[in-house]
Amino acid sequence: MQFNGKVALVTGGSSGMGSAAAIAFAQQGAKVVIAARRPDKSAEVIAQIRQLGGEAHFIQTDMTDSEQIRSLIHNTVAHYGRLDFAFNNAGTEGKFAPITDLSEADWEHTISVNLKAVWLCMKYEVEQLLKQGEGGAIVNTSSWLAKGGLLGSSIYSASKGGLDGMVRPIALECARHQIRINNINPGIIDTEMLRRFFHPEDEAAKPFLNHIPAARLGTSEELAKTVVWLCSDAASYITGQTLVVDGGYTIPGHRVA
Repeated sequence: MQFNGKVALVTGGSSGMGSAAAIAFAQQGAKVVIAARRPDKSAEVIAQIRQLGGEAHFIQTDMTDSEQIRSLIHNTVAHYGRLDFAFNNAGTEGKFAPITDLSEADWEHTISVNLKAVWLCMKYEVEQLLKQGEGGAIVNTSSWLAKGGLLGSSIYSASKGGLDGMVRPIALECARHQIRINNINPGIIDTEMLRRFFHPEDEAAKPFLNHIPAARLGTSEELAKTVVWLCSDAASYITGQTLVVDGGYTIPGHRVA
């Protein structure tokens, strides 16, 4: 229960890696605020946390609305009195298509949710952590596609590449205040978002599975453990990093059958 007395904010906390992280924070004693669009799915996560003896609160938030993001951090502190950790996980896959089939509206939506919203979350989270003067930790969900690509991923890759680019200077600004900021870059993880592309047992999944040295998809729980670790004292000297969690998927080189 290393996070007793601490407060963790998780955006996109109603499913996938977000819900797994919310539960993992609660298991370590943190009070958890779940920010998401879906009250019904968030209520299910909160029920799980309470069954485990934890405490959680839901704040409905649209990540395309800058005022709602500002209010999210304000309302988190109003409810629990402080903020110690933030997992900025909310995101969208947007539209995957050849660049000739993409529109400016497609660009604006994905960049707004995956890049601008995370920048705004960090802005208001850092302001609160500085006000408290006790340090803290922030983790953002990036992607292996920040450093790689798939056919049609130009906007998504740009959004995650931008996120990896901005974590370093913000971490530099915050380091003297004992505020650590890192990104996780998940590989092929079995989440609701992934299943919008294909089911793990579909034929379309085989090329990905065959390319993963670990020979399986990652789980949301494995990513959640990484997030909690990055927020813990065990990672107290780690900041400004982009940690790839992918079972070896992005290791370059020849794969032997």
